[in-house]
Amino acid sequence: MNAHFSLPPLDPTADVAAWLRQLADVAVSAVHPDSLVADRLPDPPPGRTVVVGAGKAAAAMAAALERAWQAQCPEAPLSGLVVTRYAHGLQGQDAGCERIEVLEASHPMPDDLGEKAARRMLEAVEGLTADDRVIALISGGGSALMTLPAPGITLADKQALNRELLRCGAPIRDINTVRRHLSAIKGGRLAATAHPAQVVTWLISDVPGDEPSLIASGPTLPDATTPADALAVLERYAIAVPEAVRRHLAGNHAAPAPTDVAFARDETLLLARAADALAAARHAAESAGVAVRVLGDNLEGEARELGRAQGRLALSSQDGLERPLLILSGGETSVTVRGDGRGGRNVEYLLGLFETLRGAPGIHALAIDTDGIDGSEDNAGALFGPEEWARAREKGLDPVDFLSRNDAYTFFEALGRLIVTGPTRTNVNDFRAILIAPRTP
Repeated sequence: MNAHFSLPPLDPTADVAAWLRQLADVAVSAVHPDSLVADRLPDPPPGRTVVVGAGKAAAAMAAALERAWQAQCPEAPLSGLVVTRYAHGLQGQDAGCERIEVLEASHPMPDDLGEKAARRMLEAVEGLTADDRVIALISGGGSALMTLPAPGITLADKQALNRELLRCGAPIRDINTVRRHLSAIKGGRLAATAHPAQVVTWLISDVPGDEPSLIASGPTLPDATTPADALAVLERYAIAVPEAVRRHLAGNHAAPAPTDVAFARDETLLLARAADALAAARHAAESAGVAVRVLGDNLEGEARELGRAQGRLALSSQDGLERPLLILSGGETSVTVRGDGRGGRNVEYLLGLFETLRGAPGIHALAIDTDGIDGSEDNAGALFGPEEWARAREKGLDPVDFLSRNDAYTFFEALGRLIVTGPTRTNVNDFRAILIAPRTP
């Protein structure tokens, strides 16, 4: 997406779809690493600085860090590696990485390259001293990308459990509880390996509530949950537990505690979160003469049900409006997979909203994943206006039918309303916007 930090005034002649796309650009630009890293760079330590990291923003974070390092302390030693999703690395002049290696692996289903990357990160921080420093660049998606099974657990075990947790619509808090306790690197274990070096963690949050230990399953942060909590999650969703996993969770394999000496000198900095994206969008919209209501940056739940609820809110909010109203929200919804269609949580949210609005005049909506990939498809999300209701009927597209098959991607593809941006190389999860015009006399 191109960077836009202001919006044109919204008047009756405006192209509303283009205006909403620009609004999404504002939100994403506000949380991109290029604008976040340079002023946070610490002074070099007496010894080495080793960079590790994982997530959809990892390549952009590493490039921004290395550019700042070259400008501020070019003679100081710097090395390391990060892992990001396939096609999320940087190429050519944008790469900016000569000292930090950028690897790619699979997301959301972990693969052997993610396992190798995690193993190499542990090797990179082993044997450091108190004079050294580790800078950990952690962003959403890192949990799947940095997969190193605990002893006795196989990658196949983790893949199977990950698949079932995603299909059943479990929230990210529950998914990452399981991931941490089946890992040899998550739940603070990377920081424990780096001890006695100081670990400075930079975070771009994709989790509702912005709890640092939940972002990418907290490889450098202590974990307050227990193996019993992980087993309880699997049982709550009636997921078959391999015997090796059950034995591991029943054993004495707790992650390092918050009081562990390994964390005594460590620092954590939250660089960006969903609230920052929403705040930037709000400021731009208000400057364009639009009233704004923010429902929250941490909304969760079933995507289609949130869409239906926000559709009802939009309809009721139209009464008495004197100027356009923008309803914003962020967070991370979930999808319980019932069919074999193509979709993601943002298009499923939009289809629930579309079904509820039924072409109500003057209401437009957009929803994207800020990383540029909605689920596992090639789109960031979609948008629609009131005119799409009649077009859908003309094409024989029934939103209820498409929802029953989790096929929202195909629905909006048929209408030509998918938003395709490619990877944005940041990630603060969902960005949703509903623009409501006053009723015409």
